[in-house]
Amino acid sequence: MATREEPPARCPVCETVYDSVSVHESGLMVNLLDNERYRRVCFEPGTRGDTSVIRFYHHTHGQARAESADDVRTE
Repeated sequence: MATREEPPARCPVCETVYDSVSVHESGLMVNLLDNERYRRVCFEPGTRGDTSVIRFYHHTHGQARAESADDVRTE
């Protein structure tokens, strides 16, 4: 798991710019149906000290549209 102090300039999952990043330690729900602001959210597991966290990288509709399918990592 990655440990990050500062968010990277590009999403570590799909390598695309993102609007914001949030960090969650527990309890989360994801529903992007009919979401007016975000088209995609990438998830990256990590740690903060001894605590496991998951980071959400929020991509707007414009950011997700701007990338080509060839630019997305599929590892």
